[in-house]
Amino acid sequence: MPVIHKKKYLYMQKIKIKIDGLTFYYNQKRILKDISVNIEESAITTIAGPSGVGKSTFLMVMNRLYESIPGCKVKGKVEIKCDGDYLDIRKLPLTTLRRKVGMVFQNPNPLPMSIFKNVAFPLKLSGIKNQKHIKESVEKGLRDVCLWDEVNNRLGDSAIKLSGGQQQRLCLARAIIMTPEVLMLDEPTASLDMEASAKIEELLKKLKDKGTTLIIVSHYADLTKRISDHVLTLRDGRF
Repeated sequence: MPVIHKKKYLYMQKIKIKIDGLTFYYNQKRILKDISVNIEESAITTIAGPSGVGKSTFLMVMNRLYESIPGCKVKGKVEIKCDGDYLDIRKLPLTTLRRKVGMVFQNPNPLPMSIFKNVAFPLKLSGIKNQKHIKESVEKGLRDVCLWDEVNNRLGDSAIKLSGGQQQRLCLARAIIMTPEVLMLDEPTASLDMEASAKIEELLKKLKDKGTTLIIVSHYADLTKRISDHVLTLRDGRF
């Protein structure tokens, strides 16, 4: 498993995301500092480093989640490859960007609605009305994250009633149901037992094999070794 240094990484051929001079401020404090690096397409890139150095912030910038937080400012450019062309993410409609770049947070964030509606929400949001398609997609998503057998007889129950680990898998199912081109995960196995973690690792590998670009934040060295194609270590706001 290679540790990627910036100069070497810039010459990789299959690039999904190009980052040039990225600097991120929160209330005048500089969190990310002039980052220039590329993310390989159809690969798993892990962001490593000590706590509090900006790993989660880096993910937040990739799909513009910071825009809802007062006091944030971004400099530099982030471009994502769409249909062969590289487009500035700040010029993409937010709905388009969020379809292309999915996010699963470290702390699960189920919506205040049923288990079924949680997973189906992105489909409904995108205007899909075919109920047969929605039902099949929800079942497939829940099966992919190894949650179907645990919840199939209570899909109408509130997702808030699920355990922490179940909520984490539910949020992952919701994130992959629209088959995003890029999937970002912040500590994806932190709240899971060993069996569930192993199944999620296998799912992430399958998503990569199908062409998804994955960016993962993880403190778990064993996980990083098992599934990562590349590791970027963030220290003092820089790779």
